[in-house]
Amino acid sequence: MEFKDYYKILGVEPEAELKAIKTAYRRLARKYHPDVSEDKDAEKKFKDVAEAYAALKDPEKRAEYDELRKYGRQHGQSFTPPPGWHSTASHDGDFSDFFESIFGAGGPRAGGPHVHRETHFSFRGQDIETELPVFLEETLSDASKKISFSLPRYDSEGRRIADEKKTLNVKVPKGVTEGERIRLKGQGGPGIGSGANGDLYLHIRLVPHPLYDVEGHNLIITVPIAPWEAILGTKVEVPTLSGKVNLTLPPNSQTGKRLRIKGKGLPSKTGMGDMYAILKVVIPEQTDEETKLQWENLSKKAAFNPRREWSKA
Repeated sequence: MEFKDYYKILGVEPEAELKAIKTAYRRLARKYHPDVSEDKDAEKKFKDVAEAYAALKDPEKRAEYDELRKYGRQHGQSFTPPPGWHSTASHDGDFSDFFESIFGAGGPRAGGPHVHRETHFSFRGQDIETELPVFLEETLSDASKKISFSLPRYDSEGRRIADEKKTLNVKVPKGVTEGERIRLKGQGGPGIGSGANGDLYLHIRLVPHPLYDVEGHNLIITVPIAPWEAILGTKVEVPTLSGKVNLTLPPNSQTGKRLRIKGKGLPSKTGMGDMYAILKVVIPEQTDEETKLQWENLSKKAAFNPRREWSKA
């Protein structure tokens, strides 16, 4: 069998205090736990770390192990205990042949070798990220929304055995914006051992609205107007998230003119954003002969050339 240098496995010096050994073990147990590590040898490394900690955390076992290290064996070299070697220590767990050649066999092996019986490690649960669609109308107040997501479930030995569905009623803060990230402490994956639960992070996605575009906390709406409304000026009724308002169009309004409707945008920490109405002159899709004649008379009377600037080019 191969000699195992438990100090090297944990990355500590042979003179390290127990506190440093515990810290190294917890760090490496988190790093190599098979449920969270992407290392291809995570399970083997996790078992080695657990075994090393089992040997070094106990003063009696550590003293006996230190005696064997005096033989000068290097990590990975062939090893056989000295003649007549007998350990007075005891242990509960299924570890490698090397470990048991030093400290003797542990408890029964029913169910196979599960280093996870070493329950002195703990680490924080997994953070969960999920998207939360929010309608523009819901940003006007603290809306309550029901969300569902999946969480990992572990057995008593820290092994992931299934996923389970969790449902929460979440209060969406007034004035949330696109891409905002909301943290719900302790609502993520369960911790392993005595570790705390992870957190749930909600990524806000504003659902596209059929009428409005969003610019920060401002809303943009395109307002179609007839040619005569653009020429003469008028009042038009414009829908907002909180009801309709009357908007005054000045005479001779052009397509693309931007009119501000104060305080009818989205809420922010400093107040309400504004709505901007973008005017768009449209003409009827169909025109009868009498109406065409009137347009012809108007064109002759107005003598208006919309491309007069071209003549200066």
